[in-house]
Amino acid sequence: MSITNEVELTGMQKVSEAVAYTLKEMRNHAKAGMSTKELDEFGGQILQGFGAQSAPTLAYGFPGWTCISVNNALCHGIPSAQCILVEGDLINIDVSAELDGYWSDNGGSFVIGQDIEEAAMMDGLNRLQIIFYITVPLAISGIISVFVYCFMVAWN
Repeated sequence: MSITNEVELTGMQKVSEAVAYTLKEMRNHAKAGMSTKELDEFGGQILQGFGAQSAPTLAYGFPGWTCISVNNALCHGIPSAQCILVEGDLINIDVSAELDGYWSDNGGSFVIGQDIEEAAMMDGLNRLQIIFYITVPLAISGIISVFVYCFMVAWN
């Protein structure tokens, strides 16, 4: 769509605001132990508050307000009461909506709770930092010792 006037710009801004706010709030609301269906219904309530409709439902009868994919699901996952989020899950939410004839879409991926892989990597980095802080001063003192020895040998 090309925006050609102020009315169209305002319409696109309104639907885009609804989509962006819904995605942000769904991300903040997502917790281990809840189903993707619960999260989807939460997003649906927000969209309804803006007066917006789910674009996938409107366009082709999608059975949810938003598309929610977990871990290895590529995209456009169908929200389900059986899909329970757990700590460390990689989740992707795609929010698409229609409001007053204008359409918008936004999505994002994040980890539920603590990112277990990132935590493991950070633990490894912390160990590396400890080794660095211990070995570098020792290496420097060793270099200085060698320098002093060479200096002493050269002067004798």
